[in-house]
Amino acid sequence: MHLKTVKCNQNCVIATLADLEVFNNPVSQAGFEALFRSFDAEATFQYFKSFRRVRVNFGTAAAATEARARLHKSEFNGKEMRVHFAQSVHIGSARLEPPKPDKQFLISPPASPPVGWQQALDATPVVNYDLLCAISKLGPGEKYELHTGTSTTPSVVVHVCENEQESSNSDDDDDDGKTPPPKIIQTRRPDYTPAVLH
Repeated sequence: MHLKTVKCNQNCVIATLADLEVFNNPVSQAGFEALFRSFDAEATFQYFKSFRRVRVNFGTAAAATEARARLHKSEFNGKEMRVHFAQSVHIGSARLEPPKPDKQFLISPPASPPVGWQQALDATPVVNYDLLCAISKLGPGEKYELHTGTSTTPSVVVHVCENEQESSNSDDDDDDGKTPPPKIIQTRRPDYTPAVLH
């Protein structure tokens, strides 16, 4: 939780006025300033009409203290005027603080790796050169059995497509000159009878 600190400025007072004439009428404003200039001829004024307040800055703390003691709850233009020392309120620290750690699990990736962490190397891709060699030797219309079937697993067979030139010269062409789409041969499932073990 941020700390709240309040400091009193001993050289400034705030006058709270019920009458708005001081903010609108120069004659009333001159009379108001004359009250405070009787304590310090060099006093300066800052008017805050929307807050109905006037800040009066004195050269010394003694002049500000005397003005506050004599003019607090006195009457000006027939209405009560309150005078207080100016306060500056400071909440929190001067620096922006980091967020509390309870929400930091949302940060991805983490700001720093954990102790002992090392970069994982990518695995070398597995290339089956035997398979590539066998496929490169195949010609159109030939087939190559990759995996021989057993009683419980099917065989895997690669069929190489025909060249475009050979398929265009075939007698099976349609009248439009388009070749029919190739048929996909379904690999037959081997006969399998489940054995019950006791």
